[in-house]
Amino acid sequence: MGVSVAREDRPEGGYLARLVIDNASKLNALNRELMVEIVEAVKALEVDPELRLVIVTGAGERAFVGGADINELAALDTDSAREFITLVHRCCDGFHRLPVPVIARIDGYALGAGLELAAACDLRVASNRAVFGMPEVRVGIPSVVEAALLPQLIGYGRARRLLLTGVSIDADEALAWALVDAVVPPDRLDPVVERFAAAILAGGPHAIRLQKKLILDWEELPTGAAVARGIEIFAEAYATDEPRRMAEAQLATMRARRSPNNRRRR
Repeated sequence: MGVSVAREDRPEGGYLARLVIDNASKLNALNRELMVEIVEAVKALEVDPELRLVIVTGAGERAFVGGADINELAALDTDSAREFITLVHRCCDGFHRLPVPVIARIDGYALGAGLELAAACDLRVASNRAVFGMPEVRVGIPSVVEAALLPQLIGYGRARRLLLTGVSIDADEALAWALVDAVVPPDRLDPVVERFAAAILAGGPHAIRLQKKLILDWEELPTGAAVARGIEIFAEAYATDEPRRMAEAQLATMRARRSPNNRRRR
């Protein structure tokens, strides 16, 4: 049981981190020990300026994260419940507020705290055997903390259905609800995750960080303030030479495509 982080250096600079949550014998359920490891791993990643992207997944093929550890839930009282659920929030919020994009690679169950963690990520790619649900009311507790992100993703009506009934949905329904961004057979899961990763990594590293920062601001600002914040972020992008370099590269590509020699070859 534990959390592992593998670093993959990128030829264009920086690196991609793959974080695996491993409690496979219990469907990668989150207990205190595992959550402390997750929080510490995310803290180490968030301060590294070379980080460009994080892919988070669960160990094995049965679950992304099957929820919070039910043995620990059953033993809580009023005081320990507050401490436990705060730790769940810290795990989810850590991924949500990482300064780079986070892709959730979902194979199998994503239930309760597992779905909250997936909702806290920027993109979600699922296998067609994935199952999504918020079953907390069936064990006598409400769904809380990052469940608050669900209405933004799927609307209040569908969020109510998940939260009030505790009924799970399959991957196809999750895709129809826009809860996930893609659903593929298990043997295509990694290639499709890599396709999303490549699209993100094609962007300017500074621009991607600024975009993630702005998206988080948009979640909390009224429209007028969000627009004003965007003006500030746009200007901030020009504090580096990244816009000039990438624009010049695009212009060079466009000129090459328009050159007479290139047109004759067509």
